[in-house]
Amino acid sequence: MQESDQVHINKSMKTNRSVVLASVLLAIFIAAIEGTIVATAIPSIVADLGGFSLFSWVFSSFLLAQAVTIPIYGKLADLYGRKPIFTFGIIVFLIGSMLCGLAKTMNMLIVFRLIQGLGAGAVQPIATTIIGDIFNLSERARIQGYVSSVWGVSSIIGPALGAFFVQYVHWAWIFWVNVPIGVFAVAGIWFFLGETVHKRQHSIDYIGSGLIFVSISALMIVFIQAGTVWGWYSAPVILLVGVSIVGFYLFILQERRTAEPIMPLEIWNDSLLVVSNVATLTTGIVIIGISSFLPTYIQGVMGQSPIISGFVIAFMTMGWLIGAMLAGKVMFKFGFRRIAIAGGFWVLMGTLFLTAMRPERGWLWAGAGSLLIGIGMGLARTVFIVGIQDSVEWKMRGVATASNMFMNILGNTMGAALLGGVLNTKLTSYLKSVGEGSYNTDVINVLLDPVKKGTLPDKVINLMTSGLTISLQYVFYGIFIIAILSFILVLFFPIKTRKAS
Repeated sequence: MQESDQVHINKSMKTNRSVVLASVLLAIFIAAIEGTIVATAIPSIVADLGGFSLFSWVFSSFLLAQAVTIPIYGKLADLYGRKPIFTFGIIVFLIGSMLCGLAKTMNMLIVFRLIQGLGAGAVQPIATTIIGDIFNLSERARIQGYVSSVWGVSSIIGPALGAFFVQYVHWAWIFWVNVPIGVFAVAGIWFFLGETVHKRQHSIDYIGSGLIFVSISALMIVFIQAGTVWGWYSAPVILLVGVSIVGFYLFILQERRTAEPIMPLEIWNDSLLVVSNVATLTTGIVIIGISSFLPTYIQGVMGQSPIISGFVIAFMTMGWLIGAMLAGKVMFKFGFRRIAIAGGFWVLMGTLFLTAMRPERGWLWAGAGSLLIGIGMGLARTVFIVGIQDSVEWKMRGVATASNMFMNILGNTMGAALLGGVLNTKLTSYLKSVGEGSYNTDVINVLLDPVKKGTLPDKVINLMTSGLTISLQYVFYGIFIIAILSFILVLFFPIKTRKAS
């Protein structure tokens, strides 16, 4: 390893590991609570701003921006240091958060979520990389328990806080609450993380970044619009699919020829990294499917309050906490592969619960499935990130960690778009089949607003509820199929790992 190629973390003299860890956990808390708060509040946001057919874009725009910027931030953190890149990302994220709370229409919210995502791409991958920098392998397994505890705490605070803001203040505060937390996180990293950057001439792969942005954007638009706005075999869909395929192909060519690729292809020669990242992508689809659509089922179909739907999501996060802490204790005893397979199994069992979910079974049934999925995620994802960081050299750790975060966000992005497309397609088809072609999917806006819902005739409410139930059931079937694929993937997890140099 070349001395001039590294960003050195001075653990003994300059870095206060306790303060830095606390700051990192605060940053991760922002990412964790973002999911539980927004997922809980999204039905109320839709009821206020309208645009049910666009609501998956609230997640997709945020995730798209993250997906594109995560590899960039990972590379920049390796080249210029964790501290300045982390700080920049947090600032952009906080600006986006402030703007989201000021949104007056669904289109404005989607744009502001895109800005928020441009900053969020730096938060979790660099926070995780900093943990890898200042703690050794055995310590990292233990620290993963602390990280998971943050997710556990957020799973309790997030739904309650989100429901409180929605019911008693305003949903805008689900975004504004990020600001003070982000400020403290930046201060802790800036003043207490000691690092020495040995600078040299660098070139950033902006062409690669642009190509991946175009490719993913085209694919997202197809998933959301095809089957509703456009036919599956229409000219716009065929054109966008072609753009996506060509874009990915050109991205691979670009990464092969550029001096400093945004995602070096050689890291994909490691079988552990390949399996971990592809399984992270598929489980990312599962996660966004639960977070985005289960609250709508709990509130729109079961008629429960936002806080109940939040607690159902909290079951998944609490399960994640349990699984991650368990994985940290036993992964070295039983081996990474066995723990990864166990995780894939419990994810599969949890999604099976959701395919059998019926309104009369109540929200605890949904919570049980959510809990099992969380346990599986905690087991598998902990193994993935610890294994990846142990499989590459120090100078590649930032980009390798970012590659895993990228695949997670890519899975989230594809999942939000694909499953949102399934929902819109099935709901549109249902309305046509029952002879209600005069209605479109935005009629669900009224169904999710308790006040406006009371103005509808019982016949219309029953019709809309049935359509939403059937459509969401297809979404859960899709999540189950992805969980099967995830389980098959972890069966190929390698038995041995290579110690990082």
